[in-house]
Amino acid sequence: MSEPQPRIVSARPAITAALMAETGLDEDMLRALVHRFYARVRADDLLAPVFAARIADWGPHLERMVDFWSSVALMTGRYHGAPMPAHATLPVTWAHFERWLALFRQTAGEECPPAGAAHVIERAERIARSLFMAVEETARAAAFSD
Repeated sequence: MSEPQPRIVSARPAITAALMAETGLDEDMLRALVHRFYARVRADDLLAPVFAARIADWGPHLERMVDFWSSVALMTGRYHGAPMPAHATLPVTWAHFERWLALFRQTAGEECPPAGAAHVIERAERIARSLFMAVEETARAAAFSD
């Protein structure tokens, strides 16, 4: 008899199942990763003020981030949002993204098996670069229009 597979809501169940098998990731692990990571962000001297100025109710934000990472890591299609506009005007530098990545790498290494950690870290690094480019472009456009 085979072991029961964890239930997961996915728009692409075959792709999601293959990613879960390849990485060792599942919804519970991603939930733990997101919650532990953002607990660290909220306690971080550099990052906490940026988040505290924008997020009053962490419950919905954490659920949204679980959906985001489920979509990014397992291709579930559960996240429906536009992260670029929400981040493009943040008052941050590359140092903020470096710190965010350091905390993410640490947490992923603790919460995920090695293949899963590598999988989410690679995606986090790509996301950080993209968001930083959006921040930089928005700042350049604002400076140009002044």
